[in-house]
Amino acid sequence: MSDLLVRSFGSAVRSLRESRGWSQEQLAEHADLNRSYVGEVERGRAIASLVTIDKLSQALGVSSATLLGHCDELSSASALKGLPLAAIAC
Repeated sequence: MSDLLVRSFGSAVRSLRESRGWSQEQLAEHADLNRSYVGEVERGRAIASLVTIDKLSQALGVSSATLLGHCDELSSASALKGLPLAAIAC
């Protein structure tokens, strides 16, 4: 799995968590995960398993597909950063 994808997934989790006004501890509680592990996932330092993705998506009230789709949007936006405008417009 690419580093960009792992970091984007973590950013997607953090964004959805923050939109609910939850701390990492609250998300960990709802997802039945360790708080430090949630932090590692959010920072892109841990690769979430399919089981963990399912737990996080259920806790956040979204489907796994929605969570991964949100991740894909962030990944695509990050990939575009630094490209010349002409390259993006083509």
